[in-house]
Amino acid sequence: MVNNQIGTSASLIRKTIMTLKPIALILILFLFVGCSVYTFNPKGKSTLESISIELFENTPAEYGLEDRMTEQVIDAFISDGSIKIVPGENAEALLLGKLIKYERKPYDPNELDQVESYAIYMTFEIRLVKTLDDTEIWTNNINQFGVYSIEEEVEEDGQQRAIEKLVDDIINKTIKSW
Repeated sequence: MVNNQIGTSASLIRKTIMTLKPIALILILFLFVGCSVYTFNPKGKSTLESISIELFENTPAEYGLEDRMTEQVIDAFISDGSIKIVPGENAEALLLGKLIKYERKPYDPNELDQVESYAIYMTFEIRLVKTLDDTEIWTNNINQFGVYSIEEEVEEDGQQRAIEKLVDDIINKTIKSW
């Protein structure tokens, strides 16, 4: 009697495993499909192979921002590795940037209406043009901000946070071709 029960249990286990195999395969398939890269661009990324980045302009004349911006954009393209950074005459496209607005405003005052942090708001005009015929690939005015605590940080910390957001926007717009 015990042998018969063991045989029935083994048979039941085999049937359960055979039933679960297709379900497990479907779940694994969904896992791989769900974790894959997706994009709205049918090619998946930019068709550009090379870019030149001009020194950003700084019309509000906030000291040193043009150098920091340009350097960080170049570093981001190098880190990404999708598009080569080359001199202007050898590039397929030219990236131009200009800081057109800069503001420092109180941010999130405390319950006594005292300012504990400031936000640096920056507006950049960013253009990507083909070097062959100067046709515009895209142009955007990008507004970004960075917040810093007046007790623990300095204005440059807020600037840096805004610059990092801008760099992300430029990389996404240029490389990902959204």
